[in-house]
Amino acid sequence: MEYRTGDGPTLRIGIYTPIVIQTPGGHARWEETAGVGELRRVVEAADRLGFHHLTCSEHLVVPAEAASERGRVYWDPLATLSWVAACTSRIRLATNVLVLGYHHPVELLKRYGTLDLLSNGRLVLGVGVGSLREEFDLLGAPYGDRGRRADEQLRAIRSGWGRPTVEFAGEFFTYGGAGGLAVVPHAPRTEVPIWIGGRSRRSLQRAVELADGWTPFALRNSAVAEMLSGVDLPAGFEVVLPTPPLDPSGGDGPAACRRVLGDLAAAGATAVHAALVHHSADHYLEQLEALAGLAASG
Repeated sequence: MEYRTGDGPTLRIGIYTPIVIQTPGGHARWEETAGVGELRRVVEAADRLGFHHLTCSEHLVVPAEAASERGRVYWDPLATLSWVAACTSRIRLATNVLVLGYHHPVELLKRYGTLDLLSNGRLVLGVGVGSLREEFDLLGAPYGDRGRRADEQLRAIRSGWGRPTVEFAGEFFTYGGAGGLAVVPHAPRTEVPIWIGGRSRRSLQRAVELADGWTPFALRNSAVAEMLSGVDLPAGFEVVLPTPPLDPSGGDGPAACRRVLGDLAAAGATAVHAALVHHSADHYLEQLEALAGLAASG
């Protein structure tokens, strides 16, 4: 789904998938008791209406002391998006985000390459460096040098994506040797869109150097615009920004939505993760319909 912001750029509109992540102040009460039935209705509607992408994030565990900020509910992205792939046919499946430090590069090539195959090339690989120290410790994953490791992992993923035999030699990861390692099945294409999550200048630099897009969070539009002004973005580079909760079916909702989307485009967005005001599954679907109608009307 695309939305033309007046005389400005066209935005691709995706959605933050409800139910699968529930953060304090960021979810509605109905989501707490919702399950597969409600999720199916949402993803099938988003697919039918032509939304660009939907999301699913990753946390294996959240310590109790961090739950008040991060929330407790995180559906597993690989299992969830594999199921969503079977329920849909067009919408892109965006991991927003996988924490690179929790995974070996070959694991991502095989598991998410298989998801890319099952979904007919609809995966968007959103990844980040991660910041929850307790989760790293639980998994036995190094924390202090996670940024350097992430850079190397991105290079390894790029070199092996969609290839039946992989090998790599780096500072942290070396595998394959002379004969390589068989990765079958694998992704159906040798390129995958990679979006880097984060809110720092380093995350933007990492995205420009090693990925295809940047999906920051918790930054004001002015901060995003200022950070983007300091870099030369490659052709086709995506800047995917979150919206505040939109209310396209209520009151002056359409006008307010247009203002929000216009402001995001002015800050440099090429796509958005749309959040919605919603009080029930039915209301969420009404809001999806309304947002799709707004996008169609321009």
